Amino acid sequence: MSMGEPNAVHPPAIEDPRKRAMLLAALYIAQEQNGWLKPEAIQRVAKRLELSEGEVKSTASFYTMFRLAPRGRYHIQVCEGLSCYLVDGAETIIAHVARRLKIRSGETTPDGRFSLEVVQCLAACDLAPALKVNDELYGHMTTGTIDALLEKLHQS
Repeated sequence: MSMGEPNAVHPPAIEDPRKRAMLLAALYIAQEQNGWLKPEAIQRVAKRLELSEGEVKSTASFYTMFRLAPRGRYHIQVCEGLSCYLVDGAETIIAHVARRLKIRSGETTPDGRFSLEVVQCLAACDLAPALKVNDELYGHMTTGTIDALLEKLHQS
């Protein structure tokens, strides 16, 4: 898993560089165990590294690779990067997925099956418009191919 893009200009200040490095690793391990960073995981990491829960949570919320809420079984990321936008895909695809699932970006369906996230780039400009379901990339998406994909996922 990559480190992800930071959500703000500067990461939270943790003075000891060793603790900062250990914190990122500990958060990654805790997330791998639970699928997301539950409040109890934040507390455990803070206690083990002798940091405040606020320092741990602010670090976790700074990096996009960390999740502070559970995701659906199928986590759908729709690209709204420039290439996807220019082929008239970003807005159309985002709106169509949101309408079909009856959720907005950042939300999960009530049954926990799908979550939706709008991202800036999937590094698949040659496949624009693109989306990702969990770790699988789909390109040249249309409303028709999205409908077929969602139907397939509903049946699995």
